[in-house]
Amino acid sequence: MRPEALEYLRCPVGGDVLRVVGDSPAESDGHIMSGTLVSKSGRHYPIVDGIPNLTPGHVEALKHDTASRFADEWMHWSDLRHYYEQQFLGWISPIGPDDFRGKVVFEGGCGKGRHSGLVSGFGAKAVVAIDLGESASVAFKHTRALKNVHIAIGDLLAPPVARVFDIAFSVGVIHHLPDPSKGFASLSRCAKPGGRVLVWVYGKENNEWITTFVDPVRKALTARMSSSLLRPLSAVPSAALWAAIKLFYRPGPEGKGPRLPYGQYFASMHHFPFDEIHSIVFDQLVTPVAYYLRGDEVRAWFESGFDDVQVRWHRQYSWTGTAKIATD
Repeated sequence: MRPEALEYLRCPVGGDVLRVVGDSPAESDGHIMSGTLVSKSGRHYPIVDGIPNLTPGHVEALKHDTASRFADEWMHWSDLRHYYEQQFLGWISPIGPDDFRGKVVFEGGCGKGRHSGLVSGFGAKAVVAIDLGESASVAFKHTRALKNVHIAIGDLLAPPVARVFDIAFSVGVIHHLPDPSKGFASLSRCAKPGGRVLVWVYGKENNEWITTFVDPVRKALTARMSSSLLRPLSAVPSAALWAAIKLFYRPGPEGKGPRLPYGQYFASMHHFPFDEIHSIVFDQLVTPVAYYLRGDEVRAWFESGFDDVQVRWHRQYSWTGTAKIATD
C-alpha cells in the first residue's frame, strides 16, 4: 500500500483514522510492503505483501467461503483481456469513462482488479478497491504500478473506508452476498452526499431456467466440490456452450445478436476464447451464494435517499442500477 491510501482507509469497526507503525520502509515504487495499521482506538491491522487486511474481528463463515471460492477462480484465470473494457462499459452504462475522470472512486469487490485498472485508466484521481479473499493479491499484482489505485482486503458489509467517494460501484458482487439489499446499502454509504452509487447484478427475468435447473445442482453439488475437481468437470458444459456461441450467435453487422435465447449476451461473447467461456461457466457453478434479482427488487433499493435514479435491464438477463446520493 502507498501512504496516500490512508486518506481514504478507515478502521472497519469504529471508523477511526489509521496510521502506519513499524520500521518497514517504502519500496522504490512507493509501496509499504509490511507493517501494521493502528486505529486511534488501538485496533491493529497487518500489512502483508503490500496489502492491508482491514477485515473486522469476525467475518461470517458463508461470506468467507464465497470469497475463498472466487479467489480460486481469479488466481487460476488471472489474465487481463482487451475486451474487458467493452464488457465493463456495457455493465455500467449510462455511466461512461468521462464520469470517472478526476473522481475519487470506491470499488466493492474487485476480484482480480480488472475494473480498478480500467477506472484508473479513465483518469480517476484515486481508486480504492477491496475484496474479502486472496483475490486481492491478484488485484494488487495487476495494479501495483498504478499510482492512483489502492487495494485492501475488506468486507463490503463493513467497508474500511471514509465516506469521501464521488462514485461507489460494485459489478457482479452484490448478488453473491448473504443479503444483497444490505450489501447495496453498505456500498451506498461509501459515496458522499451528491456522489453516485452503481451496481450490476444478475436478473431473475429470463434466467428462470438457471434458478430452476442449475441452482439446485450448484447448491447440492458443484459449490461443495474442490476447485481442482470442478475446473475439469466444468470444461464439458463450457465446450458445449463455446461451440453453440461460435455456431449460432455470430453478431450481425451492427453488433446485434440473433433472435435466440440470450441472443445479445452470447453474441457479445462470440469472440471470447474458450478459456474465457470456461471461467464464466466455472463462475456460475463455484459459488455457495447467488441471487437472481427481479427488477422490482433492484428498484426498491433506490426508493429512499437517492436522486436521478436509473435502473436498466441489461441484455435482457441482468440489472444495472445507478443514482446520486441525496444531499438533503
